[in-house]
Amino acid sequence: MNYPISEKAAAMKPSGIRRFFDIVSEMEDVVSLGVGEPDFDTPWAIRDEGIYSLEKGRTFYTSNSGLKKLREEIARYLKRRVDVSYDPDGEIFITVGGSEGIDLAFRAMLNPGDEVLVPQPCYVSYVPCVELADGVVKSIALKEENEFRLTAEELREAVTERTKVLVLPFPNNPTGAVMERKDLEEIAQIVIEKDLIVLSDEIYSELTYTGKPHVSIASLPGMKERTILINGFSKAYAMTGWRLGYACGPKEILREMVKIHQYCIMCAPTTSQYAAVAALRDCDEQVEEMRNAYNMRRRFLLHRFQEIGLPCFEPFGAFYVFPCIKEFGMSSDEFATRLLQEEKVAVVPGDAFGESGEGYIRISYAYSIDNLRTAMDRVASFIARLRTGQRR
Repeated sequence: MNYPISEKAAAMKPSGIRRFFDIVSEMEDVVSLGVGEPDFDTPWAIRDEGIYSLEKGRTFYTSNSGLKKLREEIARYLKRRVDVSYDPDGEIFITVGGSEGIDLAFRAMLNPGDEVLVPQPCYVSYVPCVELADGVVKSIALKEENEFRLTAEELREAVTERTKVLVLPFPNNPTGAVMERKDLEEIAQIVIEKDLIVLSDEIYSELTYTGKPHVSIASLPGMKERTILINGFSKAYAMTGWRLGYACGPKEILREMVKIHQYCIMCAPTTSQYAAVAALRDCDEQVEEMRNAYNMRRRFLLHRFQEIGLPCFEPFGAFYVFPCIKEFGMSSDEFATRLLQEEKVAVVPGDAFGESGEGYIRISYAYSIDNLRTAMDRVASFIARLRTGQRR
C-alpha cells in the first residue's frame, strides 16, 4: 500500500540515544552508560502515596491543568528553591513529563517561520519539537573553552528579526554545564532588549555540584513574564516511569498550552500527581542523598579520565560527563560503535546532541559505582589500544 506519511515525520531523524539503547538491548555482558535514568528506586514516601491514592480509588481524570494541591505544592517549592512566585491558578500546569511541556510550549508560541535559538550540544527533543511546530531552528554552538555555557556575545550574534524564543537548557544534557547568576544576568539583558521569550529547561535543577543553589532565569528582574520554566520529577526524584512534569509561565501562554494539552492528552497520570505531592513535600533529604551519590560518581569519573589522559572539562550539573575524543581522528559515532563492539561499553556519540557535539561522547553516571569502575577499566583498555594503533 501507499501509506500516507507526513513529510515532517519522514524527515525527522530517530534519536541517537535510543539507537544505541536498542543495540545494547540485544547484546550480552554490556555495561551501558548511555541512558540518563537514575539507578535509584523512587523514594518510598512517593511510592507509598501513589499506592494510597490507588487504594482510595483516586483513579479518575484530574482537571486539564492538574491537581490543584499539586500545583499549590509546586508553587511553594519554586518559591523556596528559586525564589519565584507563581499563581497555581493559571501560571502552573501539569504535563506528561517535561518533554510534553517543551512540545506544548513551542506549539503554543510559534507561527510558521518563527526562529528559535537552540544552544547545542543539547537534549535531543528541542530541534524536532520546533520543527513539528513549523518553527525554524537556529543553532548556537557552545564551546568547551567557555565550559559549554551560553555567552552574551554568542546570543547577541545569533539574534535576528525573526527570533522569537531562546531555549536555555541548563543544567545541560549532555555536557553537565551550568549557568551561574552572572551568566544569566547578561543573557537576560539581551532577552529583554530583543523582546524574546525564554524556554528554560530546569529538569536537572536539583542536581548541581558547585556548592551554590541553582539560579532560575525566571528569578531575575523582568524575566518571570518572559520565561516558560519547564521542570519535572524524573531526574531529581528518580521518577522516570511516572511520566510527570510541569510548566510555569505567563497565563496568556499557558492558557494556549493547556488548550492543546486538553485535546491531545486530557490530563497527566492521576496516580503520579498524588505521588508528586509527597515528593515535593517530604523528599528533600532523599534528593540530597542521591545528589551526594551522583557527585561522588562524578568525581570518580573525572579522576579516571585524568589517569587515562582523556580531556574532560569538569561538569557541575546533571549526571553526565562529556569527554573529548578528537585526538583519535574518528567520528563520535565510530568511536562509540567500536567501544561497544570491542569492549561492550555503551555510550552516546556526541553528534546525537547536535553538530557541535561531534568529537565528544556522553557518559551518564546515573549508574552504580561498580558499573562505572567496570566500564572505565574497559574504556582505558580501548583507549590504550587506539593510542598504540592496535585493534581487538
